Amino acid sequence: MSIENARIAWLAELARERLYSAKTIEAYGRDVGQFLAFLGPDHRAPADFLAARPADLRLFLAARREAGVGSRSLMRQLAGLRSFARFLEREGHGHASAFKAVKGPRVKKGLPRPLSPGDARATATREARAGEAKAPWILARDAAVFALLYGAGLRISEALALRRADAPEPGGVLLITGKGGKQRQVPVLPQIAAAIADYLAQCPWRMPADGPLFVGAKGGPLSPRIIQLAMEGLRGALGLPESATPHALRHSFATHLLARGGDLRTIQELLGHASLSTTQVYTAVDTDRLMATYKAAHPRA
Repeated sequence: MSIENARIAWLAELARERLYSAKTIEAYGRDVGQFLAFLGPDHRAPADFLAARPADLRLFLAARREAGVGSRSLMRQLAGLRSFARFLEREGHGHASAFKAVKGPRVKKGLPRPLSPGDARATATREARAGEAKAPWILARDAAVFALLYGAGLRISEALALRRADAPEPGGVLLITGKGGKQRQVPVLPQIAAAIADYLAQCPWRMPADGPLFVGAKGGPLSPRIIQLAMEGLRGALGLPESATPHALRHSFATHLLARGGDLRTIQELLGHASLSTTQVYTAVDTDRLMATYKAAHPRA
């Protein structure tokens, strides 16, 4: 088996059995390709890949660091290389001991940076962008997407993956397929359903039931980049910080629920987190806000 055939088989296994997302598979495949290019043309067999020394891995990571790659991306690259090495080991091409011996770079864990409740609500209104030279239906579309991100805690990829047939009714639920193919039910607030209905009433394009719920200016699937640019426009209009991104609305959803007494397990289910530890980061955000309020208001602070 050539190294390229092995890589194809490994990526297929990740998609079929591990249910990795298309973006993760693409990134892992690219990471292995970069490491093979770093090793040179003499390392074109699976056994050669596994024969790489820990020093080779460290030099590769150092070169990527010099190229401007951050710690999180380096950790992902190392994870991809280890996964491929384990696959080759299972296939009988050698041992993956060198890949187990190298430690990844330390990643400083930053806290999520949610918006204030008022700012988060404002993003989901057309009025916030009334001065923009865009068609009213596009402003309504963007407001509907932001309403889903903040009001239902969806990832942007999850919102844009919805079909026209998924358009919710007030009081209904959405069946969302998240990372790893994990499904969850998310309740739909009346405000969300109203924002989506407003957009659909104005959208000039024919929208079949199996087509995308949110479409671009020419009627095709809506790109996440368009929503990111819309949020950038809102930063100026509403005076939002640089941390205001579409994903920050999902952080805001979780943080504001927790601040209002939401149960952590319930928030985990609503967000689609596989592990409770992932959701627990929002407790630290809430504690930071509590201490900031204490220091600003308490006479003995």
